[in-house]
Amino acid sequence: MSVSRQQPATNEDTGERAERGPRARTKRLMLETATRLMQAGATPSVSEVAEAAEVSRATAYRYFPSQAALVQAVVDEGLGPILTWKSTAADAERRVAELFDTAMPRIEAFEATFKAALKLSLDQWARRQAGTLGGEPAFTRGHRVELLKEALAPLKGRLPPRDFKRLAQALSLIFGVEVLIVLKDIWGLDSPRTMSVAQWAASALVRAAIAESATDTPGMTLATT
Repeated sequence: MSVSRQQPATNEDTGERAERGPRARTKRLMLETATRLMQAGATPSVSEVAEAAEVSRATAYRYFPSQAALVQAVVDEGLGPILTWKSTAADAERRVAELFDTAMPRIEAFEATFKAALKLSLDQWARRQAGTLGGEPAFTRGHRVELLKEALAPLKGRLPPRDFKRLAQALSLIFGVEVLIVLKDIWGLDSPRTMSVAQWAASALVRAAIAESATDTPGMTLATT
C-alpha cells in the first residue's frame, strides 16, 4: 500500500516538473538574452529581448510585464550573492570593508549591465519631468540601502539615528556602479586603484562618524567593537 500511495505522488511531481520545465527554460533564455544585450551596452525593451531570444512577445510579457520588471530581474541576476551578503564581524568598519570586497568586483564584472539599468532610471526620470512617462512602471533602485544598513548594524545602537542614517547615505555615494563611473571613467583609474580609493573612502567615513559621535557623547570610546 505504501508503494501505491507513493506512485501517484511521483507521477504528479514529474508532471509538475514537465509543466514548469519549459517555462523555466524560457524565462532563463530571456534573462540570459537580456543580460547579453545589457552587457553590450543596450537597455532593451521586452519586445527587443523577445525578438533576440526568438520568443513571442505575448510569452515574453507573461514573464516580464514591463521593461522595468525585466531590467530589475537582470540586475538581481547580476548582483547574485551580493543580495544575500551577511557578516559575522562585530566591527562596523570591517563589515563595510567585507561588503565592498564582496560587492565591488561583482559590480565591476557586470558594469555594463548596471550602467544600462542606471540609464533606464535616468531616462524615466527625464520623461517623468517632461510628463511623457505615462503609466509605465518605474524602475526602482535601492538594494544598497539595506546592504549598507546591514554592514553598519553594530553602530545602530551607538550612533544617534540621524547620524546612522547620514553615514549610510554617505557610504551609498561610493558603493555601486556610480563609483566606477567617477573613478574609472572620469579619473581614469584602473580596477585595483578604484577599489583601493573606494575602500579608503568607506573606512574614512565610518571612522569620522564614530569620532564625531564620540566627541558629541562624553565618555564614548572611539573603538568600533
